Amino acid sequence: MVMRANIVLLRGQGFSQREVATRLQVERVVVSKWENRFRKEGIAGLDERQRSGRPPQVAQATKAAILDEAVRPPKPLSRWSTRTMAKAKGVSNATVHRLWRANDIKPHLTRTFKLSNDKDFEPKFWDVIGLYLNPPDKALVFCCDEKSQCQALERTQPGLPLGIGHVRTSTHDYIRHGTLTLFAALNYLDGRIIGRTAQRHTHAEWLDFLKQIDREAPEGLSLHMVIDNYSTHKHPKVKSWIKWRNQRHAKAHGAERIVLHFTPTSSSWMNLVERFFRDLTEDAIREGSFTSIRDLEQTIESYLSERDENPKRYVWKAEGQEILAKIHRARTAMNQSPGYV
Repeated sequence: MVMRANIVLLRGQGFSQREVATRLQVERVVVSKWENRFRKEGIAGLDERQRSGRPPQVAQATKAAILDEAVRPPKPLSRWSTRTMAKAKGVSNATVHRLWRANDIKPHLTRTFKLSNDKDFEPKFWDVIGLYLNPPDKALVFCCDEKSQCQALERTQPGLPLGIGHVRTSTHDYIRHGTLTLFAALNYLDGRIIGRTAQRHTHAEWLDFLKQIDREAPEGLSLHMVIDNYSTHKHPKVKSWIKWRNQRHAKAHGAERIVLHFTPTSSSWMNLVERFFRDLTEDAIREGSFTSIRDLEQTIESYLSERDENPKRYVWKAEGQEILAKIHRARTAMNQSPGYV
């Protein structure tokens, strides 16, 4: 289309057909063709003509069924594949693949999601988003959570190393030496991590971790903590200690020491420490082989130590209104979905 438009423009400027052909590196007959089309039909003459082409080999009704039924597999199938759909409709596997690809249909892909049913979702949502986008003065924002059930798995045989033409391998079976819990607080300001490992995961370990954060954070600053609704975070002994600590800090500095901000239920994606947990899993845990709980613990501690030498900050950039609009669209689609109760 650009070439055809240039032909018309150059001819309109007085260049000969041969000069236009030389400039655009096309044959003179091409220039003549599109000039004549434009003279007769105007801008519409530059559009491509409808061509006859090969007669369709697949009936339109069959194509419509392949697209329409892509998300409704027959029992007992949980989803269609290109081969099962092709067999059911009497066409080739390539035909189904081509139709699905042209219409951006991907039955083989699944993304997990969970919409929060928290009745106070929006107030909690804006409370947490507000901390990220506009942190309070004379305060630190910590994203806190526990990564429980970190498994110390020892592969039964050493894997083959990665090399040219060779994929790294690991055995499918393992010896399970136990689990531990990592308590982590991500400093939103600089990306540093305050971490602590423990064998158990109760309110006592959580309270010890809160006291550790209190010791390591600068005195005189309020600590705003983003946490989820796990029962250990709301234990009476935890609440009692926070109340006592806040009273002492308010008396000395005129502000509370620890302020808790709870994410809505089923909304762990709002807590940025979860992003750190993903990096930890991918970088140090998932592909590892650990001979004991202590071995796993040392690996995690080494990872935290090296990370804090060059901390990575996670910055919240998503607009709150866009997130809410997406959630509302998902809820509307789910309510309209057949079988939803």
